[in-house]
Amino acid sequence: MNRCLLSSLLLALPMLAAAQQRLPVPDARPLLVAAIAAPDGQAHGVLAGPLADAITGRFRATSPIHIDVSTLRRYAQPGCSRLNVRFWQDGVQLPGTPAPRRQTVDFGIDYCRDGLPPRSRS
Repeated sequence: MNRCLLSSLLLALPMLAAAQQRLPVPDARPLLVAAIAAPDGQAHGVLAGPLADAITGRFRATSPIHIDVSTLRRYAQPGCSRLNVRFWQDGVQLPGTPAPRRQTVDFGIDYCRDGLPPRSRS
């Protein structure tokens, strides 16, 4: 095998492994719970289903909708955290923009494993 090709494949392996670890989800909730439970406070997925198909088709995007959840703070109440949720997608063509681009939306949420907000933020 060509050395250059072999080097390229070895460099691509971590990216391929990361892509395979993305869980297909119908919405972000399973990832919120997974991030709260994860030792590193993170969870990664790909939005799947009719909603994802509609959004991707509407904006003629070139990639799936990725979701990255990270824990910003763990609260004293067990199973509750402040989370950052990021949705991103490559190749999004917004009306009035000259070329497709990566579109990213971030928001923070206080969330508990039971789906409710924490009783206290301390």
